[in-house]
Amino acid sequence: MIDVAIIGGGLAGLTSAIALAAKGLSVVLLEKKSYPFHKVCGEYVSNEVLPYLKTIGADPASLLPATLTRFQLSSPSGNLLESPLDLGGFGISRYTFDHFLYQQALKQGADVKLHNNVQEVRFEGDKFSLKLSSGETLEATLVLGAYGKRSPLDRQLNRSFFRARSPYIGVKYHLRLDMPTDLIALHNFRDGYAGISAIEDGRYCFCYLTTRQNLRQHGTIPAMEKAILYQNPHLRQIFGEAEFLYAQPEVINEISFATKTCIENHMLMCGDAAGMITPLCGNGMAMAIHSGRIATEQVLHYFGQGRDRKQLESNYTYAWENQFRRRLQVGRAVQHLFGHPLLSEATVSALKHVPAAVRFIMRQTHGQPF
Repeated sequence: MIDVAIIGGGLAGLTSAIALAAKGLSVVLLEKKSYPFHKVCGEYVSNEVLPYLKTIGADPASLLPATLTRFQLSSPSGNLLESPLDLGGFGISRYTFDHFLYQQALKQGADVKLHNNVQEVRFEGDKFSLKLSSGETLEATLVLGAYGKRSPLDRQLNRSFFRARSPYIGVKYHLRLDMPTDLIALHNFRDGYAGISAIEDGRYCFCYLTTRQNLRQHGTIPAMEKAILYQNPHLRQIFGEAEFLYAQPEVINEISFATKTCIENHMLMCGDAAGMITPLCGNGMAMAIHSGRIATEQVLHYFGQGRDRKQLESNYTYAWENQFRRRLQVGRAVQHLFGHPLLSEATVSALKHVPAAVRFIMRQTHGQPF
């Protein structure tokens, strides 16, 4: 019988494992892959997370991330606006950052089981039973669901968003390019948008969101890029000048921005498993880390204050919604302003004349240092 089982070794799961193991709890983290590995992700992190990462002994400074201080936004035709990033951020690949956090979790004494899918989770008799793909069965007092955007577990839990098809796909490249290292740029195109920013080792993360319809219409990713993304001159320049570092991009399907719940079958859901902000707002990595921190605080309170599960779930729900509900709502609203060429053009043109509005929107989708 272990104290906490964490399903998923992304940012929320890893930071929770580090912090909980450091407090002496028995922690098992279950990850279906083996570190290091790539993920479809914009790889920008708001500086709001830095105090907490330092507190748990996971300061990313040793990884030499890129320092990001400026934001740029273009319409499909190339109309451009720029704004400072109030808090600033850093760029770091998931390949490097997740592996680093994995090593910190091991140092703190967490038991990390790699190449393990969780096939079933049952809650009976005030405890959890987890059936693993290895054939092993684990029992745990608490379970954190930190397995990302979409998992077969969502089907088992009968989560409503899983039954609805999502039109979105995500594509990510790493590349080298002559571009300022302090800039994160977001370029719109028909039915999508692309982000680019520096990461470690002189490389850049180039990641975009579009629809399956765009891909079906043109047959292949390269053909779609030439027909759709190249219409934005800034994107056409990136494709023309960049050195792409991998033969094939990372691709993910069925990205859903639908409302999710942060408690499922008594599990505490963290990161994208609890709700995903639109990539347009560029703060998903920081939100995942913050949700891991909230889960950690509530789990420690549970074990230290009488093990009241009902109170745990109530407190976690309140803390999660208080921190993230408004940000997710704003993110979904902002997404509706982009993607459609005419609306995107009008929005960028309007925001160019009201720079304070750009900074206001960014503040609504980012948190305070914690």
